[in-house]
Amino acid sequence: MWAIGTGKTATPEIAVDAHKIIRAEVAKLLGVEMAAAMRILYGGSVKPDNATALIGQEEIDGALVGEPASSPTPSPPFVKY
Repeated sequence: MWAIGTGKTATPEIAVDAHKIIRAEVAKLLGVEMAAAMRILYGGSVKPDNATALIGQEEIDGALVGEPASSPTPSPPFVKY
């Protein structure tokens, strides 16, 4: 999992690029098979209004959802994935 830690959300394109870089570095260190099997989560301010765009990217395997997940009635984008 990675996050930008600023309270801002990366665009889906930036998040995908970061996931590709992370996966490539893991491939160098641990091999292509391990990198392909590894699940990478995005954790930078995932909210109902941006969850679908982020989690819908092929490279993004999931998300760490903070404050919105504490709601007793989760938003549809979080339930779907």
